[in-house]
Amino acid sequence: MLQMSFAFLVVALLAALLGFSGIAGTAAGFAKILFGVFLVLFLISLVVRTLNRT
Repeated sequence: MLQMSFAFLVVALLAALLGFSGIAGTAAGFAKILFGVFLVLFLISLVVRTLNRT
């Protein structure tokens, strides 16, 4: 999930450098969403792992 987020971030940066603002905005939006999903899943896994230790 994190790799896909970084891939969309790179696509957004390249598109922005080349002047494709619509594609850059869309790719940046996807990168934000995927990074948010990654953070939520990461935090859930930390909580579950902490609860299973006890």
